[in-house]
Amino acid sequence: MMSWQAGALLLLGGSTVLLFIGMPVAIAFLAINIVGALLYLGGAVGIEQIVRNSVIAVANFSLTPIPLFVLMGEILFHTGLALKVIEGIERLIRQVPGRLAVVTVVAGTVFSAISGSTIATTAMLGSLMLPVMLARGYNPVMATGPIMAIGAVDMLIPPSALTVLLGSLSGISISKLLIGGVVPGLLLSVAFVAYIVTRVLLNPKLAPATEVEERTGWAKYELLVLYVIPLISIFVVVIGAMSGGIATPTESAALGAIATMALAAAYRALSVKALVTSLRGTVTISAMILFIILGATTFSQILSFSGTTEGIVSTIFNHGLSKSEILAGMLLLLIFLGIFVDQVSMMLITLPVFMPIVQRLDIDMVWFGILYLICMQLGLLLPPHGLLLMTMKGVAPPQVTMGHIFRAVVPYIAMSLLLLVLLIAFPAIATWLPALIG
Repeated sequence: MMSWQAGALLLLGGSTVLLFIGMPVAIAFLAINIVGALLYLGGAVGIEQIVRNSVIAVANFSLTPIPLFVLMGEILFHTGLALKVIEGIERLIRQVPGRLAVVTVVAGTVFSAISGSTIATTAMLGSLMLPVMLARGYNPVMATGPIMAIGAVDMLIPPSALTVLLGSLSGISISKLLIGGVVPGLLLSVAFVAYIVTRVLLNPKLAPATEVEERTGWAKYELLVLYVIPLISIFVVVIGAMSGGIATPTESAALGAIATMALAAAYRALSVKALVTSLRGTVTISAMILFIILGATTFSQILSFSGTTEGIVSTIFNHGLSKSEILAGMLLLLIFLGIFVDQVSMMLITLPVFMPIVQRLDIDMVWFGILYLICMQLGLLLPPHGLLLMTMKGVAPPQVTMGHIFRAVVPYIAMSLLLLVLLIAFPAIATWLPALIG
């Protein structure tokens, strides 16, 4: 029998190497699982166990909100309702320094509350707001930063597919995780707006002021009343049903998806083409996530069977480190991994080892879950492989270079790190709303 150190090197090291060389996440974990099953689960019997695990993993009812949350976002983008939200918010915001960047952050926050996909939010705001900002003389660094930063906040503000996945893989209450992300997410949005206004006040050349068409009366509030408030009401329905104990996260997600489709139909925006495109997008994204989950269940089981999980946990506790030192080490490892691998891979590599440590240290699970989400959100923005940096480059005009994009995210990464420190110092920021509602 191999030692747990050899098991750790083979399983954790092997999966990390495969991800580093660019192998798709699902395939990488499938390959490692087959090797692990042959070594630790008794050869052919182990392969049969992988198949059984796959069926059980995908049949897990707690994962049902993922496709429903993704569908909500897809419908908003493909029916054009998202455009109406941006326009409605733009009419409300008066002449402030960096006005279009501020509009982007506020609109992105609203999308976070009605869409479950960080990439979709970034791609949409990038393709709609970036050309307008560049045409009005905005510095590419000032124009791209807020779009990527607010796209990452989408992970914290429900509905969020990645939050559901984190809750499902870690055993943390999904509804408490979803509700716990609201306050930190809104704090980041406010910090982003404050930074943009201050930065442009200090250097007006970054975002030249442009004439704003001042609307009064009904014209100013028309889109807010007709589009923004009804769409925000979906967020209220989803969170209200979940927090009031009226519905489970799955039922709340179904309510949200039905409400989104009903609103799109009421606005006569839900064409057959838009619906088919939305469903296709949902199937593609959900299938990818579910295929990854297949690997996750078996991977954590093999880690446990090989003695790797217990070996790592015992080694950490035998070093006599304090609770805060162990927590800091886990968070630093997450931020480091975020530079190289995507969010789902981070969960698959770390959760089988981290959760036994969290339980043994008696750390508040919801608080740890929110800290974990912020580390994942940082991973979306960290150069060189941050997913939202790649998304931004994909939708940006040629004059926006990777250099601009890398420089643009630095202040927003600093603000996210500051929030992480604040949450460690004051856990109530993450836990008081779930406790209040729960």
